[in-house]
Amino acid sequence: MSDDSTPGSEEHSSDVRPSASADDNAERANSARTDSTASAPDAAEAQPNDRRVSRERIKADARRVGADAKRVSRETGKRLGKLDYARPRYPYGESPQDGTSTETNTETNTQYPHNTHPILVPGIAIDEQRRRYSLDKVIFAIAGSLTVAFVIWGITDSGSVASVAKAAYDWSTMNVGWFFNVVAIVILVALLILAFSPYGKIPLGKDSEKAEFSTFSWVAMLFAAGIGIGVLFFGPSEPLTYFISPPPLTNDPETTEALHGAMAQTYFHWGFHAWAMYALVGGAIAYAAYRRGRSLLLSSIFVSLFGKRQTEGFAGKLVDIFAIVATLFGTAAALGIAAMQIGTGVSIVSGAGPMTNNMLVVIILVLTIGFIISAVSGVSKGIRYLSSINIILTVGIVALVLFLGPTLFLLNLLPSSLMEYFGSLFDLMGRSLSWGSETQEFQSVWTVYYWAWWISWSPFVGTFIARISRGRSIRQFILGTIFIPSTLLFVAYGIMGGTSISMYRDGAAGFSDSMEAPEVFFTLIDNLPYVEWLPFVAIIVLAIFFITSADSASVVMGMLASRGDQEPRKWVVVFWGLVMSGIAVVMLLLGDASALEGLQQLVIVTAVPFAVIMLFIIFAWFKELRTDPLALRRQYALNAVDNAVVDGADRYGDDFALQVVPTEPGDGANGSIDSEHEDYTDWYQRTDENGDPVGYDYETGTWDDGWTPDPEVADSDSAPESRS
Repeated sequence: MSDDSTPGSEEHSSDVRPSASADDNAERANSARTDSTASAPDAAEAQPNDRRVSRERIKADARRVGADAKRVSRETGKRLGKLDYARPRYPYGESPQDGTSTETNTETNTQYPHNTHPILVPGIAIDEQRRRYSLDKVIFAIAGSLTVAFVIWGITDSGSVASVAKAAYDWSTMNVGWFFNVVAIVILVALLILAFSPYGKIPLGKDSEKAEFSTFSWVAMLFAAGIGIGVLFFGPSEPLTYFISPPPLTNDPETTEALHGAMAQTYFHWGFHAWAMYALVGGAIAYAAYRRGRSLLLSSIFVSLFGKRQTEGFAGKLVDIFAIVATLFGTAAALGIAAMQIGTGVSIVSGAGPMTNNMLVVIILVLTIGFIISAVSGVSKGIRYLSSINIILTVGIVALVLFLGPTLFLLNLLPSSLMEYFGSLFDLMGRSLSWGSETQEFQSVWTVYYWAWWISWSPFVGTFIARISRGRSIRQFILGTIFIPSTLLFVAYGIMGGTSISMYRDGAAGFSDSMEAPEVFFTLIDNLPYVEWLPFVAIIVLAIFFITSADSASVVMGMLASRGDQEPRKWVVVFWGLVMSGIAVVMLLLGDASALEGLQQLVIVTAVPFAVIMLFIIFAWFKELRTDPLALRRQYALNAVDNAVVDGADRYGDDFALQVVPTEPGDGANGSIDSEHEDYTDWYQRTDENGDPVGYDYETGTWDDGWTPDPEVADSDSAPESRS
């Protein structure tokens, strides 16, 4: 359809047009009344008293008419000023002004699905759709066979896997390291632009839908998403590493400058850039599911780019396969780190001696059995309660370190570290191979590894924050997801890292410049007073994180392999959990019992394809937001008001008000928007379980064939557990 077409027949085309001012209306009314009285001069001369009474009555009528005109003008202005885009009661039916028949209007608007103009669609929630879930055999077979084959290869011939992984890692960090930096920067900038743009007002849900969780609960769950194994593992060890061996071309080791630089570098890796990646995936998934009514799949984001056919076909399946692979390796790395930390704690507590690979494999097997019991036995609710308790225990550990450690030093360090991070942010983003081979090596081991890890985690964590953010605006979602967890992590990492650096500088027992990362946390708490019991609690916390993370990540991968089913079959969940544990074992076998080398290599290599997908998500989401009903309403309003104001000023000067009147086709509020184009209309055509179109009334929410949603299915949209 051409750009000059309008949504409906000529008699239903409308625009905001200027009308004369209230004073003009009053003047005309007064004039008409006065003229009518001048037609009887004889009677007026004979009865002067009656004439005086008549004049007073005419003036009163004129004042009443003028007041009514002014009231109508004010109400018109109020309605326009509020720009209330609520769906009208009779979008194409009988109008109070023209009394046009509903039947006639409906027949002339059949070019729109369900006779509903695209700007009047309130949105579609995922639980309102009719969808039949089943295992996607193609995705499951390809992703499952590839990852199982990798596990078998890694266990039977870890040497060849190590050589291949090393070669791929070297090539990736040398040739693609810059790309990871670009992806991290572009995502953060794009999301901040989106948050403060007019699109930021669009809800992640239907029009006027309330947020599913209160603001306090939402913030608490975002907090839980940011607290995990990393706080106990990298929190104390990473800043200490940078303090002892600062990044190349920065500060001298073990100086005051190195202290603040170490904290800024840690914040850079765990702060805004990381959470922007999660916000991108989570926001796009939430929009597709709760605004457009699609499945909770990564591929659902790409309908605007690939088209519905390709999204449900090869291209969409490829996206979901890459998402499963990235999640498998990203989560497996976290599980491997948890196993290393638990193994170190067990060695220290039991005095069993140095940790070995065999010990790690046994620990992973024991924890995997715990995960299987959780997934199969129906005690998942109990595990969720344990997870919540775990968050409290982790916060308690950080609080104990704050109050039993160098409290005054930490209270001074926290704001200074934050300001150092803000001040050096652009410098940190600019590091690359151009700074020399030493910087490139540092970037590969740390920064590129973290960007790859966050990209790998984004399908899992993104799905979690999507499912807890229904009903919030895009602006609130983006700013909350980026800044709330980051701020909390700045505090936690500042406390843990500042304490380890302070103890190292003071020569505390067990601290040295050659200690391994898993040892730092237990050495730190060993130097705190009154907490001889804390290592046992820490081991329990780490074990619960392992089980809950494996359980939740396996559910997300089960969803990806089951066409978005939010309650995938138990055997599918168990399968992905076993594969994930197997990959964790292989990762640890590529290095020694305390090295992160194997974890880093495989995470970076497997994250490369999904890094490309992340950029496509930006384009797909922005493109789809352009056709959102709220965005269209805003565009229509701007077109109508701009045209009406110019026309009104030209015809009446200052004294005009606005009202909605019909226009000729092509002269209406749509401007150059072709409202019948498939980009605006295809998405809200409702279908049955077989994908066949079926009638639906958006005003009443009823289906023509009598179908009603199952309340139990609608209520099953519970949030997954937080990340580790």
